[in-house]
Amino acid sequence: MTSKAPIQTKIQTVEVAILGAGFGGLCQAIKLREAGIDDFVVLEKGEDVGGTWYFNTYPGAACDVQSHLYSFSFATKPDWTHRYADWRQIHNYILDTTEKYGLRPFIRFRQEVCEAHFNDDTGRWTLRTKAGDTIDCRYFVLASGPLHVPAVPPIKGIENFKGKVMHSSQWDHGYNLHGKNVVSIGTGGSAIQYCPEIAPDVKQLYVFQRTPAWVIPRDTRSYWKIEQKMYERFPLLRKLHRARLYWTNESRVWPIIHPSLARFFQGIAETFIRVQVKDPVIRAKLTPNYTIGCKRVLISNKWYPMFNRQNVELVTEGIKEVRENSVVTRDGVERPADCIILGTGFVVDPRVYMKDFPLTGLGGRSIVDDWKDMATSHYGVFTAGYPNMFQLVGPNTGLGHNSIIFMIESQAKMIMDAIKLVKDSGADYIDVRQSAQDAFNRKVQDGFAGTVWTTGCKGWYQSAEGGNFVLWPFSTWKFWLETRKLDTSEYNVVKCARQHKTKAGGRKATADA
Repeated sequence: MTSKAPIQTKIQTVEVAILGAGFGGLCQAIKLREAGIDDFVVLEKGEDVGGTWYFNTYPGAACDVQSHLYSFSFATKPDWTHRYADWRQIHNYILDTTEKYGLRPFIRFRQEVCEAHFNDDTGRWTLRTKAGDTIDCRYFVLASGPLHVPAVPPIKGIENFKGKVMHSSQWDHGYNLHGKNVVSIGTGGSAIQYCPEIAPDVKQLYVFQRTPAWVIPRDTRSYWKIEQKMYERFPLLRKLHRARLYWTNESRVWPIIHPSLARFFQGIAETFIRVQVKDPVIRAKLTPNYTIGCKRVLISNKWYPMFNRQNVELVTEGIKEVRENSVVTRDGVERPADCIILGTGFVVDPRVYMKDFPLTGLGGRSIVDDWKDMATSHYGVFTAGYPNMFQLVGPNTGLGHNSIIFMIESQAKMIMDAIKLVKDSGADYIDVRQSAQDAFNRKVQDGFAGTVWTTGCKGWYQSAEGGNFVLWPFSTWKFWLETRKLDTSEYNVVKCARQHKTKAGGRKATADA
């Protein structure tokens, strides 16, 4: 009897390991290269760069931040064709930026990290991937972002459905929707984009809505060729245009922190609905009963007019069950279905999407346990008890009014400052003090008081316990101001005692010392 050969796994030792090749991971990789650090790897579960813009390719997929602002400040693009770019242009921009900065040799595709553990003795992280590889690194950057795990609601009987089921982020472009009865579940940011695009092609579209969203007009203007040429010839003009967009968006924070202003704009949004939706009954169902801004405000010129079509029905009754070829609502109405599209967004609570991702820090403490009440951090980057682990777009750094890339660049700088501090100190790791993290989170949660987010709605911004773990409740320039220089009093910079002793004894410190 012959014994089976042991499974061979690859072990790679690097200074920095980055999880994710979206905007965040690529920004961090660029900053590492600019600092002369090439000893890093980017681990990406997909087959190419792009993150959100690699996976989300559904019809009508586009950004709700202006194209000139939804790009790196250090890698601006003069020839955006439209005020708001679609997913193809954004993904092409990401591809071009990846090539421009020579990042592709550092990226390993189809490498989904499934666990991460900190070693107290060496001050290093051990990551393992589903492919069976092991990465040993000094610094671990979580750049997976909060919008990468599809939210699939439990629906009775959906496993018996004989038709096509797909989530918006897993769109099957090989499936022909022409002449089909289509059920779309959800009315969030994805659904308001793909529903108007597929409505003219399908036989019947049933739009299942739990809670209506506030939808405002979209600026669909394109850039003239002369504008593109001017932006290319005069980079300063391009920067000024970008700055104008930034401050225009930043002004939107005032209705958020002053609900009285929000209600003024709400009246304009209500007029938008009245003008675009003919049927008063449908119009009433599409009008939210919460203050605008309390949940994500969406932009579209096609959403409301779509409900004037004869082949589109707005369904507000909850789903009772799914049968082999139909969907039944709680009022007993059965609607035929060939395809069910889940426009249900993503799991944003780290306690949920990380529950099967073992991540341990000092002393073996678990991130899921530490976040059992609510995910917390220090400026969305540092988490006490998890040395040399940095996040991009971590807790309380999401935005409701401006470009998230602005936040990413500020956070990437914080991470570079932290790495430099460790190196200059001759230490092994940096860890934010619990007291500093607690003070930061008190400030953030206090910052929500009196804002539009506390006017009564319940959304994915909040934990089940009521705290807001997603958003930054202040101006983005304030975030930049507070993070432009690392406050060393808020951190412990540590030399591993055992490793120091091993080196002093003349023996080489190893990863498993």
